[in-house]
Amino acid sequence: MSITSEQPASPQPAKRVTEQEAWAAPGIRFLTAGIAAIVVATVLFVLSSSAHGALRAVLIVIAIVIIVPAAISFPGLIQVVPGEARVIQLFGGYRGTVREPGMRWVNPFTLKRKVSTRIRNHETAVSKVNDADGNPIEIAAVVVWQVQDTAMALYAVDDFPTFVAIQTETAVRHIASSYAYDTRGSGEPSLRDNADEITQRLSAEIGARVASAGVTIVESRLTQLSYAPEIAQTMLRQQQASAVIGARARIVDGAVGMVKMALQRLEEDGVIELDEERKASMVSNLLVVLCSEQSTQPVVNTGTLYQ
Repeated sequence: MSITSEQPASPQPAKRVTEQEAWAAPGIRFLTAGIAAIVVATVLFVLSSSAHGALRAVLIVIAIVIIVPAAISFPGLIQVVPGEARVIQLFGGYRGTVREPGMRWVNPFTLKRKVSTRIRNHETAVSKVNDADGNPIEIAAVVVWQVQDTAMALYAVDDFPTFVAIQTETAVRHIASSYAYDTRGSGEPSLRDNADEITQRLSAEIGARVASAGVTIVESRLTQLSYAPEIAQTMLRQQQASAVIGARARIVDGAVGMVKMALQRLEEDGVIELDEERKASMVSNLLVVLCSEQSTQPVVNTGTLYQ
């Protein structure tokens, strides 16, 4: 006897709902027709009050026939302002989006959901993250975003502003942990020295994360970047030491060049002939004078160089 095991069927991915244009008629026509119908129905009701018998019943029936469709049509009127869109939903199904500004008329039995298509800003809270070297840093960013697909924004995610905020913070943390705060001249990209490259990658990563919500990223920028308070003083001393070393190196390079130039000028002009020991002494004295941070005091030698 052989036992055949059946693999459970993999769930089919849900069909993605994307934006499409909804049918909408000019609303002014329906508004005018509705007001006219109400006026006519009111006149018929007034006339029926003075009529008798079958004529009264006919006037009342005609007035009801006129006013009921007019009253039903009014909920179909919507106002679409620039920077907003109306998502039309009928019995749980998506029927399209109205983006054209002005007064429009749609099926009065539909649900009209307002979605802002204006450009928005989102600033993340200051987060403490370890960079690529394991140093704790504090980082924050601001993201400029806009809804591109209203259907995906409403139906693909639960709450698209919250979704954008969470994905933005996740991307900022990931970028911060992928680079070192400072590479100290090693040539590798760092958060402090390569701001343009970092922001471009941040925008691309946030855009990829929120694309499923129909959102596009306009721009992103880091608003805060610093070492965490517990290591800020240590890193500041390290940066100061690196700056001092760099400054010293430039001073020494300049001093060596000046000493070399002085020796060459003395030899070319024949001012004095120096042996190796005197050259060494002169080089030592010139380097002390040029590299010292304090004013040097001359020492008068009453003897000779060799005594």
